[in-house]
Amino acid sequence: MEPLFSEVLARLNEIGATINRIGSGDQSNVARGLNLIVESAIKVVPGASAVIYTYDEGLHAFDPASRVSIGETTAPVPGDEPRPNGMGTRAVSQKRRVISYEEPDLDIHPIKVNAGARTVACFPLMVAERALGALYVYLHDDRSFSQLELLMLENFVNQAAMAIYQARQMDAVKSELRRKENELVRLRRAGLLISSRLRLEETLETILQMALEVTNARYGIFRLMDRGGHNLITRAIAGEHLTRPLVEALPIDSKSVMGWVAEHRQPVRISDLLAEPWVSIYYPLDSNLQMRSELAVPLIGASGRLEGVLNLESTQINAFSEEDSHLLQALATQAVTAIQEARLLDALQEVAQLLLVQPCQQVLNRLVDLACDLLNAAASTIWTIRGSNLVLQACTTGYPREPSIPLQGSLTGQAVATCQPVTADDVRTDPRFHRPDLARIHGWTRALIVPLLAGDDCDPIGALSVYSAGTDPGRFADSEWDKKVLTCLAHYATLAVQNAARMEALRSAQEQRSVAETFAAIGDIAANLLHKLNNKVGTIPVRVEGIMDKCGPALEADPYLAKNLAEIERSASEAMASVQESLSHLHPIHKAPVSIASCVSASITAAALPEGVRVQSEGLESLPIVVAGMHSLTLVFTNLLENAADAMSGEGTVTIRGTSSASWVEITLSDTGPGIAPELHDRIFELSYSSVASTRPGKLGFGLWWVKTAMARLGGSVSVESDGEHGTTFLLRLPREEQP
Repeated sequence: MEPLFSEVLARLNEIGATINRIGSGDQSNVARGLNLIVESAIKVVPGASAVIYTYDEGLHAFDPASRVSIGETTAPVPGDEPRPNGMGTRAVSQKRRVISYEEPDLDIHPIKVNAGARTVACFPLMVAERALGALYVYLHDDRSFSQLELLMLENFVNQAAMAIYQARQMDAVKSELRRKENELVRLRRAGLLISSRLRLEETLETILQMALEVTNARYGIFRLMDRGGHNLITRAIAGEHLTRPLVEALPIDSKSVMGWVAEHRQPVRISDLLAEPWVSIYYPLDSNLQMRSELAVPLIGASGRLEGVLNLESTQINAFSEEDSHLLQALATQAVTAIQEARLLDALQEVAQLLLVQPCQQVLNRLVDLACDLLNAAASTIWTIRGSNLVLQACTTGYPREPSIPLQGSLTGQAVATCQPVTADDVRTDPRFHRPDLARIHGWTRALIVPLLAGDDCDPIGALSVYSAGTDPGRFADSEWDKKVLTCLAHYATLAVQNAARMEALRSAQEQRSVAETFAAIGDIAANLLHKLNNKVGTIPVRVEGIMDKCGPALEADPYLAKNLAEIERSASEAMASVQESLSHLHPIHKAPVSIASCVSASITAAALPEGVRVQSEGLESLPIVVAGMHSLTLVFTNLLENAADAMSGEGTVTIRGTSSASWVEITLSDTGPGIAPELHDRIFELSYSSVASTRPGKLGFGLWWVKTAMARLGGSVSVESDGEHGTTFLLRLPREEQP
């Protein structure tokens, strides 16, 4: 007996080692292990035969091709495979061993009986309550199995079950790996195709086609969320024989499948669209097609913000598996990045074209719209620095056109001061935000603000901001992509502002040159005219004096003649003085260091303003010295003060303020009059308009053409700001004196 136990233990050890090697990738280890088991079975039961079949629980059948056998009665014979109602079926269904002499209602397989089998024991091969196969042991003698034989066979049965289980697990793992590799290949191909598309529409269509391909689906629709975050807008649709596709915008709510996915931000796989609750909310893809299953996944960016929903449908029930859902979610992740990049590329191409052909204001207006589109924001603004304030240059609809906000202490000013992006979680309660009332009205919550940086030194010139609304969980603070997008748009805004400044500088330089050349030519003509007038008119006083000297007695006798001669002398002298003074403005201006405060003081005295007009000055004494003509600049201020007094009908306040930058000094002259309509801002500087205005006392801008011309000759500029209702502000810019 002891030699038998030793042999059995050796066999068990060898079988165990073989089973352990099944995971090495050598499939021969499985067959070798099962062969060892059947060989061991007939060793412990002398004169027996043994055979093993694997079992498929899904098909409820044994696999004849899996047969492993040894012994005289187990030679393959057609028709000797396990019967549907035989001992093997009972063993695996009842999960117990079945012995022929214990089952009087079961007959031994006739073919086995003909081969000499008299007793049969069938052991189910079980692992974790799962039937994996059966071991048949046949005796040629009409006897019972001993308890020792049955015990030793049970050990081999457990080993056989583990061998089959291990082999199947390895097959499942390898199959899953092959499937994953195939999915990765398809996703990689999809990613390459998606990223190769340049336009957004092409990208969306490619994403939808790739989704159909990787899931073997036939119908699909792609919807993106609108700017307001309330609806899903159809952007791409695909499918065979679509006759009446329904592409209307869907609200983000639980009244449609795609709306439900967008609202809950969860994928959904529907095996049967006719089942509740989906049948109640299903929105048809096509009026003439009946869909039975659906797979929809949300497209969510890195910040958590919803971009849209990708939806696939089928006319077959249960057409999509859980693997399809995972695959589509992986594709959706790639799609989000591709969509964001395509939208940004489209936007940059558009802005680049606008920079070449459109004025600065139109470019800035388009940039704030694009910022909202790219970041799903509710509002956007662009500000530029002017002195200690930020002036609004562009904004989306719904943002009021307020004149300015302080640079210090404001949320936007912080981005400018630090030259870094600034975020706010809730501008309704953030003390740095200058209009919390506006935020509450429009429901704005989060804010992202980036500075406009110019030049190699990255000097700030303003800021670009966006504000989001609603309960969308996407947070600017968590998304580097949002910051990069807005920074990129801010760069284009900077280019637009700088380009406008350069164009204005070029135009101003050309205008200054043209004015200088014109005045030089007119000055020559004026000098010649003055010379001729002096020769003709200038001799009148001399001749009158000669008459008075020679005809004194006659003049004493005729007071009327004496009076008229004196009047002729006076008129001629005044005429020459008036001509000389008027033509003096045409002479070249000799520029020199000039104090703004001194010019303003002199102009207030020269203007002889009505008593009801008050003039206030702020910050003029501390302004740097400018390079200008003292007389010409004083006349400019005098002209503007007189115009302001006329516009205010002799009652009001004129405020003169000054600021400076590295190269310029800016002076603003503001009145409390009725203002100038925006459509007249350019016309008031025209010569014809000034001429007309001069005949209408108390109306707009007498001599503003001369003011603009004089400022151009001084190397500066003048512009006007007014809403047509609340006063007028003239902005004058003059070059600073260069420091040695």
